Amino acid sequence: MQRIPALTRPGVSFTLILIGFRPVKSRMKIITDKRCTEYGRAGHPERPERIRLTVEKLRQQTTFPVEFEEPLGKVDKEILRVHSAAHLERLRQPLDFDPDTPAYPRILEYARRAVGGALAALECARRSELAFSLMRPPGHHALRERAMGFCYLNNVAIAVLEARNQGVARVAVYDFDVHHANGTEAILLHDPGCSLFSIHQYPNYPGTGAQSVGNSHNFPVAPLTPHLEYRKVLEKAIEELKMFQPDLVAVSAGFDACRGDPIANELLEPDDYHWLGRSLRALGFPLFGVLEGGYSENLPELVLAFLSGLEGK
Repeated sequence: MQRIPALTRPGVSFTLILIGFRPVKSRMKIITDKRCTEYGRAGHPERPERIRLTVEKLRQQTTFPVEFEEPLGKVDKEILRVHSAAHLERLRQPLDFDPDTPAYPRILEYARRAVGGALAALECARRSELAFSLMRPPGHHALRERAMGFCYLNNVAIAVLEARNQGVARVAVYDFDVHHANGTEAILLHDPGCSLFSIHQYPNYPGTGAQSVGNSHNFPVAPLTPHLEYRKVLEKAIEELKMFQPDLVAVSAGFDACRGDPIANELLEPDDYHWLGRSLRALGFPLFGVLEGGYSENLPELVLAFLSGLEGK
């Protein structure tokens, strides 16, 4: 049995209880905007081609139909639920945050647009549609007052707290990026309606996530873990997520645990991401995905494998 988040109108509130709920069949929505490829720095792994080549791959594939949509535009209210005005002002300054996180010109504008992608994907999920935000910069390392790890605003945390603001009682974040979701953990840690499930290589950047804390369920995986063993950890996290019985799942989709990624040391294959997509879809909870990491030349293939699994293909 699956709870569907309460629907409300003035003076009216009711909750639908459905057996074996699955998202309605419709074209998968890909939320993207070519303007997110306008910035970059030579030699930096978080580069514009990540989006450009993946969009091309999704446009050319014939496995399942997709519909491309743009991010939401007005997002400051949602951002300020998570980040301070002082943090936004810092993003306007021309000083790098750390060696990995440059102060690109107009980075606040690009980061806002990535937040808009996550919020657009949330809107789709609330309509029981599958959606994936294919934007940059990523977000799951961003803290309330600090940009770090290629991340400036925490896209997923902002979308999750917006869902909570809309009345969604229980929201789970499933983060399979190879790096621990330290920012998401810190932002959502004290919200009893949220639960984070982060599967990541440890030891690895940012040095956190060795053990679970509060509502953050951490699943550290040793470097060079055979891919089928890694898959067992992903599956264990899914089982624990299922026990939480969320009304909505936000997926922080990082593809840097794949074999050959230049900034990690894991061995996942495209088939593992396809399996993961199918496994998350099989849970039956409304969900949406947001791109985090993934820096190998195979990123378009990996994203396609994962989304094909979500589509049940």
